[in-house]
Amino acid sequence: MRATVTLDRPWLRMDLPREMRVLSWAPHGAGYTPANAILWREVRNADLTPEFDAEAWLSQQMPMRSVGMLTSRDVGTWAEAFAEVEGITAHCVATVGLSNAEAVGRRLPYHSADYGTINIGLSTNAALTEAAQLEAMSIAVQARTAGVMAAGLELATGLATGTGTDCVALACLPGKDRYAGLHTPVGEAVGAAVRDCLTRAAQGWVVWRDAERAKRAKT
Repeated sequence: MRATVTLDRPWLRMDLPREMRVLSWAPHGAGYTPANAILWREVRNADLTPEFDAEAWLSQQMPMRSVGMLTSRDVGTWAEAFAEVEGITAHCVATVGLSNAEAVGRRLPYHSADYGTINIGLSTNAALTEAAQLEAMSIAVQARTAGVMAAGLELATGLATGTGTDCVALACLPGKDRYAGLHTPVGEAVGAAVRDCLTRAAQGWVVWRDAERAKRAKT
């Protein structure tokens, strides 16, 4: 049960297999939202000033029945992974930038140039209660953290665990399955897809950062 991913700059679009219930804290469509698609909108760092009402601006551009996220990461760098466990599938799509990385529990000083963000769209064919979907979300966030930590990005406050502006949008079918923890097929599938996707994407960002630093050093 795969979504269809389309890159049409400045948009990245994940069309879900059917209308699903999406749980997120996204700038557009937060909470439990019936949606057909999850979208990423690329913006420039200079656009994201503290005075800019990004949520209202994004909502004006979003199609009906969709969930939307903002990123300053090049949407063309998106990564994806798919996992299946006992007939339960999970499809993860993510854009990963770590320029505003944080180590959980210790904030770094705010700097206007340090936008990055991790934005994850995730769909599963599991039919979950709202409580189970919330549990599956916790697995997705745990897997995101494991993927970021595998990149070994050292900060003044410790090993990076995420960024200050991460977002996850998790789509599933409404149903009666009550549990989605690490012992369950859905928990395993969600964890595997997100961890694989984020591990590769975070390592890819580190390679990109090192190349950018080398380029600037020559100029």
